[in-house]
Amino acid sequence: MSAAKVNLRDLTLPRLEVFFTGLGVEKYRAKQAAEWIFKKGVSSFGEMTNLSKDLRERIAGAAWLSHPEIHTREVAQQGDTIKYLFRLHDGEAVESVFMRHDYGSAACVSTQVGCRMGCRLCASGLGGLVRNLSSGEMYDQVLGIQQDTGERVSHVVLMGSGEPLDNYRATLDFITNITAVYGLNISGRHITVSTCGLVPAIRALAAEKLALTLAVSLHAPEDTLRDTLVPINKKYPLKELIAACHDYAGQTGRRVTFEYALIAGINDREEQALQLARLLERMLCHVNLIPANPVAERGVVPSAQAQVELFKGVLERHGIAVTVRRKLGADINAACGQLRRRLLAP
Repeated sequence: MSAAKVNLRDLTLPRLEVFFTGLGVEKYRAKQAAEWIFKKGVSSFGEMTNLSKDLRERIAGAAWLSHPEIHTREVAQQGDTIKYLFRLHDGEAVESVFMRHDYGSAACVSTQVGCRMGCRLCASGLGGLVRNLSSGEMYDQVLGIQQDTGERVSHVVLMGSGEPLDNYRATLDFITNITAVYGLNISGRHITVSTCGLVPAIRALAAEKLALTLAVSLHAPEDTLRDTLVPINKKYPLKELIAACHDYAGQTGRRVTFEYALIAGINDREEQALQLARLLERMLCHVNLIPANPVAERGVVPSAQAQVELFKGVLERHGIAVTVRRKLGADINAACGQLRRRLLAP
């Protein structure tokens, strides 16, 4: 693949139109190609049978198509979760997870190889950031899951390796294509974008006025502890973050989800639940409590079930909508970054 060639899976429809008109071809051909690329998920131009052979050859001279290559696939004992390690064209790899729920099937997608946020609860950032993914590399993860399982993905969560809002433009292009009628036509309301708290990007996303769910990895109710667990808090402390979340809910009308991973003896005490309730009062929000995934390198130990229930009860008594996330895939290293580190370690 020539460096001068463009990956058509990276382009939104307007940019595809520019590509085709640049070849001296009618603009409507871009829509035909887009359906092959994003809806049917073809891996070669030869499969685009409603385009002439001459046109396909011209496209191949100027472009290429990324495609999902499954390096490793692990199925949870209960069969409701499949963990994938996808090999990328440059030899790097990213993880994705397929999860079956009673409301449909969800794909958890990575947005970066590694991560530079350094959150204590996560294995993704242990080796730092390697590079951003392109929008096409994000899309390939969903296509690869659908092709492997034979099941339609109805929900997408951008909660795999990486910080989606640290790769803002590619993330938005991915969302544009996956929600499009020429793509998989997944409703924006079924897409969740996770962030550890990049305040300017949260405000930029609010201004897009998209019907997305924003999920904020909170994990602490006050700055001193959050500075340790989520280092970006030193740059964008809780006062700024919560204000941005209020504005996001106000501008979009969408409830903000706060992810709170409970770590034994660190952030799971009753007084911390009270602090969290006060922090989130009068906000259109929901708290998702998560017994933390064990990460040996980070010294993370999940809270006991009794402590999880105590924490949940405090929030409920203070009028905060709260659920405890169903634990999926613990037996297959389904936490972000674990599979990649285990299988690609030197």
